[in-house]
Amino acid sequence: MEAERCYGTSSPRARRDGFRIGLQAVFRAMGVWRRLLVFGGVSLRGCGGVRVPLGGSRLVICRRQFSGAESETLKQRRSQIMSRGLPKQKPIEGVKQVIVVASGKGGVGKSTTAVNLALALAANDSCKFSEQRSTETGEGKSKAVGLLDVDVYGPSIPKMMNLKGNPELSQSNLMRPLLNYGIACMSMGFLVEETAPLVWRGLMVMSAIEKLLRQVDWGQLDYLVVDMPPGTGDVQLSVSQNIPISGAVIVSTPQDIALMDAHKGAEMFRKVHVPVLGLVQNMSVFQCPKCKHKTHIFGADGARRLARTLDLDILGDIPLHLNIREASDTGQPIVFSQPESDEGSFESQNLLTLPGQN
Repeated sequence: MEAERCYGTSSPRARRDGFRIGLQAVFRAMGVWRRLLVFGGVSLRGCGGVRVPLGGSRLVICRRQFSGAESETLKQRRSQIMSRGLPKQKPIEGVKQVIVVASGKGGVGKSTTAVNLALALAANDSCKFSEQRSTETGEGKSKAVGLLDVDVYGPSIPKMMNLKGNPELSQSNLMRPLLNYGIACMSMGFLVEETAPLVWRGLMVMSAIEKLLRQVDWGQLDYLVVDMPPGTGDVQLSVSQNIPISGAVIVSTPQDIALMDAHKGAEMFRKVHVPVLGLVQNMSVFQCPKCKHKTHIFGADGARRLARTLDLDILGDIPLHLNIREASDTGQPIVFSQPESDEGSFESQNLLTLPGQN
C-alpha cells in the first residue's frame, strides 16, 4: 500500500517543478528511497519521513513501499527494458564455426596463437569442430579457414600473415579478404596506414566492428578464427552478442598478473554464454639453446592452476622460443614455415588438442 506523500517547502528553489518531478520519478522507480543527491551544491539525503535542509528551507521526502506483486511486476518490466538493447545473434554468411582467441592481458601471445591456430586448423582435420571423415575415401576434407582481426587499435594480423594492401570490393559492395598461406584474412590494418594511430571513441570502434563482421565476403568457411583485443570491453561484448560463437580459447602466460585478467576473460565469456574451450599457457618455459637448461621465466604451471580453478582444460603449453618470435615478426608463422621443427610441430599439436577431438 502506498504511504502518503507530502512535500512541504518554503523555498522557491526547492519548488522547481523540474527538480521535484525528476526526483519523484527516480524514487518511484527505485521503490525504497535511499540515495544521496546533490543539487545546487547542497546535499540531500532521501529516506522515509526525514526532513532534509535545503538552502535554509526544508523538503520532506516520504518512503514508498511496494507489495510483493508490485515488486515482481517491476522486476519483469526492468528485464524487458534491459533486453531491448541486446542485439539478436545472426550468423556470418557462409561461416560454419567461429572460434575466438582472447586474453585478459595484452602481450601474452594471443595474436601469435590465433595465427598458428588458423594455420593448424587448415592443415588438420581432427579437431573438435571438424566434419566427419568421408566414408567413401577415408580422407578428411581440406578445411577453408578465415582469420578476422578485431583488435582495432593494435592490429597484428597484417604483419604476422605478411599481407599489405586494401581489400577489393565485390559486386555486392562487400570487402574481399586478403589471402596468404591459404588463409583468408581481414583486419583494420588493411584499411589504415601501418603507422597511423586510430584515435577513436567507442561509437566509431563499434561501427568498425560491425563492418568487419557484416561487410566482408568470406565465401564458404569451415572455421573463422577471431583475434580479439585484450580486455573485457565493448568489442568483446559486441562480438559475443552479435554472432554465434562455437567456443573461446583463452591465452595467458603463467605469470600471476596475466592470470588475473585471464580469469576475468573466461568469466566474461561464461556470462555471455560462450563456451570456453580451455586455456593456452604461452611462454611456459625457456630452454637455453646451448646447455638445454630450462627456466620458467614467467612462473611454472600458473595457467594449469587457473584451469583447475575454472574447471577447464589446458589446450597446450607453448614454450618461449626464439624461432616462434622470429617467424611471427617476419610474417612466416612457425606452423607454416617450420612445421617439422620442434617448435612448429609442438605448437600445431598443442593448439589442436581441443576437447572432444576425434
